[in-house]
Parts: sequence; structure tokens; C-alpha cells
Amino acid sequence: MDRPPERREERERPGLEPEGNYKTQLWDKQAETFLPSTPGLGMHVEVKDPDGKVILSRQYGSEGRFTFTSHTPGEHQICLHSNSTRMSLFAGGKLRVHLDIQIGEHTNNYPEIAAKDKLTELQLRVRQLLDQVEQIQKEQNYQRYREERFRLTSESTNQRVLWWSIAQTLILILTGIWQMRHLKSFFEAKKLV
Repeated sequence: MDRPPERREERERPGLEPEGNYKTQLWDKQAETFLPSTPGLGMHVEVKDPDGKVILSRQYGSEGRFTFTSHTPGEHQICLHSNSTRMSLFAGGKLRVHLDIQIGEHTNNYPEIAAKDKLTELQLRVRQLLDQVEQIQKEQNYQRYREERFRLTSESTNQRVLWWSIAQTLILILTGIWQMRHLKSFFEAKKLV
């Protein structure tokens, strides 16, 4: 059964490193439930930025974790393709994909960082606060970018409305002048004026 790839669109801010975790499950007809998939099942993960450029294109196993760095703000497209169409065992079956995407400071595993860098509780808390401040700063920059884009769109729309109104007014005036001349020539032809 040839399936279209799973797609999920995410809004990303520049400079972030989103993390995606996924796992797949196959439908078991005898048990009538989804069971963990076999190791032979693979997933191809492809991430595209808002301009359509491929940021990540990689083959993973039936469970995996992927990260990518977002340099362009906007909607990113995440496509998960399964190699299940090549497996004759899977023909006619169902596949369930669990996808969890974390963005920003949520991707950091602070207990792991504390153990690796041998940080005290206070140092770890300071690092968390610094990460949160950095995240807030990125969010503010992203909001400024969105505001600027919205302002440019609003100004463009306003300009188009103005020119459309001017064009309509000119068309009305020209139509009125044409109608007056036409009626005048009509009445002169009928010798009513």
C-alpha cells in the first residue's frame, strides 16, 4: 500500500534547534492492535525551510531522534517517509507514527548537562535562566520580524485599495462624461434639443 508521507508544518524562529522524536508501530491483524515495529522498518526524515530548501534529509530506524538548525523564520515542513512499501510483509497493513517536536529551551536535558559539566544546583539554575532569557530574546526578535512583515503587507494592501478607489472614480467620471455626450448627440439627432 503506497502511502503519502506524513507531513507536519511547524513555525520556527531563526537560530533554534528543534528536536523531533518519533516511533512507529505496525498493525497486528491477529492481536488487532498496534505493536512496536520491526527493526527492518526505516523512516526517512526530510525537513524543508519556508523557501523550500532541504535542511535535513536522512534515513533513520523505526524509532529515532532528529534535530536541525533553523536559520529562516516561518513554517518549516517535516516529512516522514516510510520504507514500508518495499517490505512485502507490510503490504495492506497500517502504520502509526508518534511524533513529538520540542522547540527552544525545552530541548535541553538539564540533569544531563549538570552531570556532564559538574554544575552545582545554583549554576544549573543560572544556566536555565540564561537559556530562558536567550529564548525570550529570540522570541522578541521573531515577533519584531513578524510585525515588520505584517506592516509591509498592510501598507501594500492600503496602497492597492487607494489605487483601486482612484481607478473606480476615474471610470465613473469617464462613464458619466461618455453618457452625457451620447445622450446629447441622441437628443440632437431626434431634434429634441
